[in-house]
Amino acid sequence: MRPKVSIIIPNYNERANIVAGVLDEVNQYLKKAQFTYEVIISDDGSTDGSLGLIEQKSRLYRNFKVVKNLHGGKAAAILSGIRTAKGEIILFTDMDQSTPLKEIEKLLPFYNEGFDLVFGSRGKARQNFPVTRQMASFLFRIFRQALLLRDVSDTQCGFKSFRSTVAKKLFPKLSIFKQVASSGWTVSAFDVELLFLAEKAGYILKEVDVEWSDQDKSTSKDRKFINESLDMLKQILTVKLNDLRGLYK
Repeated sequence: MRPKVSIIIPNYNERANIVAGVLDEVNQYLKKAQFTYEVIISDDGSTDGSLGLIEQKSRLYRNFKVVKNLHGGKAAAILSGIRTAKGEIILFTDMDQSTPLKEIEKLLPFYNEGFDLVFGSRGKARQNFPVTRQMASFLFRIFRQALLLRDVSDTQCGFKSFRSTVAKKLFPKLSIFKQVASSGWTVSAFDVELLFLAEKAGYILKEVDVEWSDQDKSTSKDRKFINESLDMLKQILTVKLNDLRGLYK
């Protein structure tokens, strides 16, 4: 039977989070869930032993599976999971579970109202979020809204769901897949392009406030903060230029 929800969790060197019990928490929640599901852990060529851990967990937990990929970055790992997914609704969520999986209960009802893409927003009160990053997030939002997605508050929350047909149609179109494979867990504004493509295609979007508190114990995504911010801004400009050039028709 086709599951109601396919939950995709990308993994790149997330050993610290896995050891801390995040997948146990996911499994405990799903055992009581009122919807059918599958969990796809999409590994992005991990090198820290986390692949072995998620394989062990997948054998213990019902409806968990692992997809192995060569290293290509977060977006590539999610795309691999989407191609595997069989659910009516596809959700991708971060391994650290800074937004706990139970927040999906806030998203799913909107599909009965006709929405095509329902995604989480961290709001302004972000627990365990350094002041410097709160300020950068504010400036990022102001800059991005001036160019793209004026009515969307938070594009970067890693808790997004789609009708399966929408995810499978839109995700392969991301320009990040036309670039050279990345090195490390590349910070990317692919979420911005994804939401922009959905809006441009006429899909109905819904942004929903969800619980969020930074729980990330992994060090694999560490980068210099200023460089990270500049990279994100450059990618927003690229999306805008792509649109002006008619590349999204």
